[in-house]
Amino acid sequence: MSSAGKYDLIVIGGGPAGAAAAIVAGGNGRRVLLLERGKFPRHKVCGEFVSAESLGLLKTLLDSQQSGLLRDAVQIPGARLFLDDRTLSTVVDPPAASIARLDLDLALWDSAERAGVDAWQQVTVQSISGSGPFRVVTSAGEFESRAVINASGRWSNLNARAGETEQIEKWIGLKAHFAEPFPNSSVDLYFFDGGYCGVQPVEVNGAHSGNGRVNACAMVRADVASTLPEVFTRHDALRERSLRWRPLSDPVSTSPLIFHKPQPERDGVLMAGDAAGFVDPFVGDGISLAVRSGSLAAGCLIPFFAGESALQHAVQRYCEAYEQRLALVFRASSILRRMLVLPKVVRIPLLFLLTKAPSIARYMVRKTR
Repeated sequence: MSSAGKYDLIVIGGGPAGAAAAIVAGGNGRRVLLLERGKFPRHKVCGEFVSAESLGLLKTLLDSQQSGLLRDAVQIPGARLFLDDRTLSTVVDPPAASIARLDLDLALWDSAERAGVDAWQQVTVQSISGSGPFRVVTSAGEFESRAVINASGRWSNLNARAGETEQIEKWIGLKAHFAEPFPNSSVDLYFFDGGYCGVQPVEVNGAHSGNGRVNACAMVRADVASTLPEVFTRHDALRERSLRWRPLSDPVSTSPLIFHKPQPERDGVLMAGDAAGFVDPFVGDGISLAVRSGSLAAGCLIPFFAGESALQHAVQRYCEAYEQRLALVFRASSILRRMLVLPKVVRIPLLFLLTKAPSIARYMVRKTR
């Protein structure tokens, strides 16, 4: 193999996790190859909620030419939970931002290229072998690297786990943008038997139109609904609200949604983003966990690249840091999801408790950050 096919790091997946990892390593002067099987810009099933914890990190990752993405983002200072016929409001402090994946992914990809990363789109990774150096076989040829970060998503050919397809309960994700006059500046979560739908204002390409745009993103059991119009009928308030909407994008979907304990490493490969673990969508921390895990993975590899430690030490350091900084979000959000999709007879006393003790709702928000 020629030196042209050799890298310090190969990152698989060009979403927020993969791009963040590539930017960190590329900014450290390492030779990085970033591979993405899709093509940007593109819509992804995502709530597009960017928590405050990740905004500072994004600022360091984005190239200066992309600084307007954060500056002009729609602010989300509050949240509303619609359970049955009741509404619970709570603050999001500090405020989050709403950024379309159509814009965010492309901005991070551009920033990776400006950091000196070799970034290739429409390339499928077929296999990974070795334990350092690694051999990566792709639709564009074979490459070698000292380390690999897998950020290819929760359901790629590289990440299947034994027994996943045998689960009885199937969940699907659905998302689309709609025009809505003067949407409320909050993330609104509508819960119903068998799922929930999040709605929040969002803009695309920095265009703040007077008509307004919202992102509707749902997670629902496959036996309950399979399209967004079907989802909207599952909650009275959401159905009434959706009657005023006009579609602005084609709907996108993903399935099945599988929940399992995060696995930050597999066979010496560092796993980041949804490839490591898929967090419950309603907590709104998917983008934050993606950029944090990708940055963390690359950061743990820097001493290895500098010859100061072995690869296994870098992998161990990442696993320990992942457990300490990120894994708690998965445990807390899993408990909350199970509470909020309980049958109505159980949800009613839960909602009564939350209404009488707003501090519990604020605690819920904090525990998923």
